[in-house]
Amino acid sequence: MSPLITPGSEFDLLWAFIIGIGFGFILEAAGFSTSRKIVGLFYGYDFTVIKVFFTAAVTASTGILLFNHLGYVDYGSIYVPTTFLWPTVVGGIFMGLGFLIGGFCPGTSVCAAAIGKLDALAFVGGIFGGIFFYTMSFETLWMEFRTTSNLGVLQLSDVFGLPLGVMILIFSVFSIITFVVVSKIKQNIKNVEY
Repeated sequence: MSPLITPGSEFDLLWAFIIGIGFGFILEAAGFSTSRKIVGLFYGYDFTVIKVFFTAAVTASTGILLFNHLGYVDYGSIYVPTTFLWPTVVGGIFMGLGFLIGGFCPGTSVCAAAIGKLDALAFVGGIFGGIFFYTMSFETLWMEFRTTSNLGVLQLSDVFGLPLGVMILIFSVFSIITFVVVSKIKQNIKNVEY
């Protein structure tokens, strides 16, 4: 069977636009256009972020595995970026702080800005400010650090030496256990209205 979308075709941007609109719609439907939703995870009163993103990871990984088996997707042609351990850790800390301070991730901020939320517009402005700072200081501050601790192309199945399907099954079970645990926590804390 041929792939559903042929990379490099004149329809690439159209597909990206359609997928982006769908992603934004789902973020809005899940309530991620409010900054309190993401911040609630850090303060322990709302676990929607964990549920949505674990569900997305399980759905996407299972779908890719199934579509690869059916011949709709060539798993080997999916781009997986190189892992640079310490730059990833430092970048993750900056991203986490940004989530906590601003209450958005880049995707949810664009979603909220699209419906006119001023705090999201300020957050998007901060994103562009950060991109500008990183670009202007790249050669002096980041260029050498950016390529340290190169682990190559790395996936969890490689790390644990397991077949991809088994790794997805383990992650799915882990996700279900996490859902049960956070649901129990949610039942035992005071409900926060927003």
